[in-house]
Amino acid sequence: MDQIKHIVAVASGKGGVGKSTTSVNLALALTSLGYRVGLLDADIYGPSQQLMLGIEEGTRPEQKDGQWLLPVEAHGLKTMSMGYLVSERTPMVWRGPMAGGALAQMLEQTLWGELDYLIIDMPPGTGDIQLTLSQKARVSGAVIVTTPQDIALMDAQKGIEMFRKVDVPVLGIVENMAVHVCSECGHREHIFGADGGERIADEYGVPLLASLPLSLSIREQTDSGQPTVIADPDCAETALYLEAARAVCDALVQQGDDVVKQFPDIKISDD
Repeated sequence: MDQIKHIVAVASGKGGVGKSTTSVNLALALTSLGYRVGLLDADIYGPSQQLMLGIEEGTRPEQKDGQWLLPVEAHGLKTMSMGYLVSERTPMVWRGPMAGGALAQMLEQTLWGELDYLIIDMPPGTGDIQLTLSQKARVSGAVIVTTPQDIALMDAQKGIEMFRKVDVPVLGIVENMAVHVCSECGHREHIFGADGGERIADEYGVPLLASLPLSLSIREQTDSGQPTVIADPDCAETALYLEAARAVCDALVQQGDDVVKQFPDIKISDD
């Protein structure tokens, strides 16, 4: 892990907001910009990156010296996921410490090599996995993913506050499902509300990295193992992911190398 320049956590307060889709497309966008990138699927209970990257079921990471895991490479990314270690039908009926131990093993015992960025696709919420990451990794910054609806924004605020509590910069907000454009007539409709991502970005003084539409193509492409940045590099959605990737790079450059730090121990108190 000493060979990784920046670790970026992609997080959300709740599930179903497109966090994993954002993670894989952000990682691929950074790769297309010429960076060396890894992608860690830290969602122990519901790993999805294997499907999104089109990696065949049953693929297992190779081992070195009986101690280290070699990352599985896909589309120029070095990847690791619980999905490589169990079958897709295996339920992870684990208590928190077991899940935390699995994350620590994937993080610390994977031979990542030299990377400019390691993108970590976090599970939703602010629970055991987030606490384990806080104690095991040096995190440069976090990207918060949300949808415009008030319930999602409320949970996104909790994610922002969590990272602020442990002194990790929030690099920006990615708003998914911002608008639906009818494929037949072109009518635009804000199904989940309007300008929610911009409001929360303004409230916390962080940039809105991208505002992505509710797009059938994004869903179809990730389900088929060809995420948007790979499947259609010239489309408007890919341009938005590239814009977000450049903004993340710029934010880390402005903050300098001292942003890479060890998380402090987290303590919960009433105040």
